[in-house]
Amino acid sequence: MSRPQDPHRPFFPFGNPFKMMLPKGSYLSPRLIALLSNFEEALAERFKKLNPKDGEDLLSLSWMRSAVELLCQTHIDIKTIITELELPVHKWDDKWIDVYLDDSVKLLDICIIFSSELSRLNQGHLFLHLALHYLDASSSSQFVKAYSSLDGWKKHISSKNPRLENCFTILQSLAEALNLPKVKKSAKGKVLVQAMYGVKVLTLFICSILAAAFSGSANKLVDLQVQGTCRWAKAYVDVQAYVNEEMRNILSSGRVTPVKEIEAAEISVKQLCPMVKDGVDPTQAETLQNSISEIGKRAEKLSEGLGDLANQVDSFFQIVLTGRDALLYILRAGSSFPDPMQKTNKVEVPAMQKANKVEGPAMQKTNKVEGQAAR
Repeated sequence: MSRPQDPHRPFFPFGNPFKMMLPKGSYLSPRLIALLSNFEEALAERFKKLNPKDGEDLLSLSWMRSAVELLCQTHIDIKTIITELELPVHKWDDKWIDVYLDDSVKLLDICIIFSSELSRLNQGHLFLHLALHYLDASSSSQFVKAYSSLDGWKKHISSKNPRLENCFTILQSLAEALNLPKVKKSAKGKVLVQAMYGVKVLTLFICSILAAAFSGSANKLVDLQVQGTCRWAKAYVDVQAYVNEEMRNILSSGRVTPVKEIEAAEISVKQLCPMVKDGVDPTQAETLQNSISEIGKRAEKLSEGLGDLANQVDSFFQIVLTGRDALLYILRAGSSFPDPMQKTNKVEVPAMQKANKVEGPAMQKTNKVEGQAAR
């Protein structure tokens, strides 16, 4: 659960985050400058990697998996920053702790929603598996069952997950609280909050893309204005402009789904359905077999892609959860922040099992946000 707080107030005032974080007269030692510089340069490279490679489609499941993997690496890096700063938690400003705990519970909610959507999509594989099984029989009665399964898959894929609307609400609340609080008399604190600002921008960007892809709507894509003083700012502005424009073009084209592997399977299903429904002309027997073979390959690729992305989302869930648990432990015990890699490697409980424990308070928090948004 989140740290007890006063009655709800905005996380931070809007304005120039760097005017708040690095006021005139502030001093950073060469060591702190190097620590922040290395972090921000690594973040800039990660933004650049989000530009699709030659021949790689933007909304492929492999691109999404790579994007979440970059997100995992960056959240591990912020734990490393905390460790290397040697900034005891008892010296943290209450606002920093509030931000960390509140943001983390929202990210856990987002992971749970993404996992539920990936699970829902992967359930559609059963329809395709059954259709292929019936088509192997090569009898008219089995073809009727095959057609029913193919039609069931199309309806399943075109349906929408209502929980995705909660995801957009959470992302909006994170975007509204993007700027970080003013830091007084703490050079290490200034480095920490500036690094956290970069992590939050990357997190909002990637989660916004995934939410838009799963929902099939570009209306709520996040367009963030960031400060040019960050070393990663240009890389972010470039990738946001390209990716968001491509996303809007794809999502305005009227496709049932923008996800490439799902679209490929859908094309094969649409080609196969008329042949199965109307009966197979003996002269089209070879065409039918080719279509069955093609849909089998695409169904397998889709299932593998969904599984890989689900595993990566699960890894991100664990990273966020272990960071949150570590901070709560420190607040109770007054000890130092544990090594981030060691803590992550020790996690043995599958994240989605832990999700069942987290989901209750997390979704209560989401409902609170939704209520405030409605007001």
